[in-house]
Amino acid sequence: MATLTVSAADEKRVKAMGFLSNKGTDNFNARIITVNGKITAEQQRCIAEAAEKFGNGEVAFTTRLTVEVPGVPYEKIEEFQEFIGKAGLTTGGTGSKVRPVVACKGTTCQYGLLDSFGLAREIHERFYVGYRQVQLPHKFKIAVGGCPNNCVKPDLNDLGIIGQRIPNFDEDSCNGCKKCAIEKNCPVGAAKVVDGVLEIDKDVCNNCGRCVGKCPFDAIEDGTYGYKIYIGGRWGKKVAQGRALSKVFTDKEEALSVIEKALLLFREQGKTGERFSQTIDRLGFENVEAQLLSDEILGRKDEILAANLHTKGGATC
Repeated sequence: MATLTVSAADEKRVKAMGFLSNKGTDNFNARIITVNGKITAEQQRCIAEAAEKFGNGEVAFTTRLTVEVPGVPYEKIEEFQEFIGKAGLTTGGTGSKVRPVVACKGTTCQYGLLDSFGLAREIHERFYVGYRQVQLPHKFKIAVGGCPNNCVKPDLNDLGIIGQRIPNFDEDSCNGCKKCAIEKNCPVGAAKVVDGVLEIDKDVCNNCGRCVGKCPFDAIEDGTYGYKIYIGGRWGKKVAQGRALSKVFTDKEEALSVIEKALLLFREQGKTGERFSQTIDRLGFENVEAQLLSDEILGRKDEILAANLHTKGGATC
């Protein structure tokens, strides 16, 4: 068995930089941030060369859409960072902080209702990079899904965004057809013709937008694009299903503001070591939602960020 020479303190130090101990060795898995799960061909070539030059020649992909290069020796860590930095790449993604943002492919998908990559990049810049020095009670995961198909499981993240297209139904244009094209095309059974008029059950409709433009009499010719936000999701040893805020946001800046308010609330009112789902359970969903729909907490932003909180950190995995 190999003798380990890297101290526990140094192992902890480089973990904060995105280098995770390769079990039983003095080597590390270098975690490279892809911003939103997308990298250029040039960056791919750089990673491949770095894997051969510093690692074991392999490249692994994580569930958070980051890239890991296994087998980087402790003494080569700084040189590795300098090498990938030339291609605009950085390491990181650990600790009781905002974690790398995940996104589906969005508008390049036939069902995509928003630019998932673009929105994820904005979230990355504002809250992964912008809040990188902000300690939270535990890790905070964010996912962006382009439609209600939920491919990246937004409702199993601490905060998830799902693209929406709310159908604009013109009841006066409805002919109450016995074979209704809208009813036929609704994948969740929310649309039904009742007593000669189409009805859309808003409690069932998930705003997928697939009914838009399907009526030959123009009863649903367009839809309002928006953002549905889930909070308190969690996957792992303990699973929690996220709950949607009651409001569907139609303004992107308003939706991004909710993310910031959620981070401020979690930092201020969360207990060190608990996930956001536990904070919500303790405070009550209605209480948390009211704070996220209000701007009061933003007025205390500087105070909350300056507070000496969560100095120990709570992320154990």
